[in-house]
Amino acid sequence: MYAIEDPVVASQPRLGLSERVAQTVLRNERDFDFLVVLTTASVFLLPIAVVMFALPNPPWWLGVIHLVVMLNILDRFILMNHNMIHYPVFKKEYKWINTYTEWVLMPLFGMTPRTYFAHHIGMHHPENNGVLDASSTMRFQRDNPFHFLRYLTRFYFISIFDVARYMMKKNRTKLTRQMLTGELSIYALFAVTLYFKPIAALFVLVLPFVITRFLMMAGNWGQHAFIDTADPLNAYKNAITCINTRYNRRAFNDGYHIAHHLYPRMHWTEMPQELERNRKRYEEEGAIIFEKIDFFIVWLFLMLHRYDWLAKFCVSHQGDKEEVIAFLKTRLTPIRES
Repeated sequence: MYAIEDPVVASQPRLGLSERVAQTVLRNERDFDFLVVLTTASVFLLPIAVVMFALPNPPWWLGVIHLVVMLNILDRFILMNHNMIHYPVFKKEYKWINTYTEWVLMPLFGMTPRTYFAHHIGMHHPENNGVLDASSTMRFQRDNPFHFLRYLTRFYFISIFDVARYMMKKNRTKLTRQMLTGELSIYALFAVTLYFKPIAALFVLVLPFVITRFLMMAGNWGQHAFIDTADPLNAYKNAITCINTRYNRRAFNDGYHIAHHLYPRMHWTEMPQELERNRKRYEEEGAIIFEKIDFFIVWLFLMLHRYDWLAKFCVSHQGDKEEVIAFLKTRLTPIRES
């Protein structure tokens, strides 16, 4: 039996001013940490980017500092965005913060405006990692590094067209146009800045783009690596949950991926309680739960074929290690399109 130790209480404003700001701006004060992330990015990361492009010959070491700062808050920034697209965070009169975040800050973290929303809300959740989902892991052998390389390469170069084609089939013309505008605008920005300010463009825009897209795909691969071939669209059986991790404490309980697919608008502070309330259902469905590792570690262990390590951290299936390993391997088999 596993105990759940992930946060169910959000950080609270510590100063009178921050409390007043939170009450003024946020719909729910449990999202106060989002303001902390936005402030950190605006105060520390954005000025470095501005200086990099303002200097005639920006030094490479300033670019390294930019990358270090970006990587230090990347997980929190991405998962803050993840929550922001699932439910309204800011009060109506402060919705401009969403625009500022998407068009000013997101490119500094390697994310293209509207693409994340279109891919995640417009396609991934409706299709639930099914065959129509451009980021679906189903057709791959999920412990095969070469399959992951194919998956990653397609995401880098072709995925935007896959998502656009999907959106057009669903008659989501406006969202398709917004997504292509955001994606192509960033590519145009890459081209112009690489020509005129190559050092700044490399460290501020291009490397974050490459790093973030890799991490997103490695994370999604880990989230949807274990799929029941007999019931591939069942969220209990095509996603995993990771509990009691540092990642959950930093990234707003993102490890509860089964709960997130079941209840996409559930507040991040409520996810550990959902698992606690529904332990029996998780057990009946054969849901896979890992403890003290996150999706990226799951991805790494799969690439290394360290099934023994995966079995060690699997708390949902007790018993002989070899039996747990055999069970986990049954969930890695490719599922071909019908």
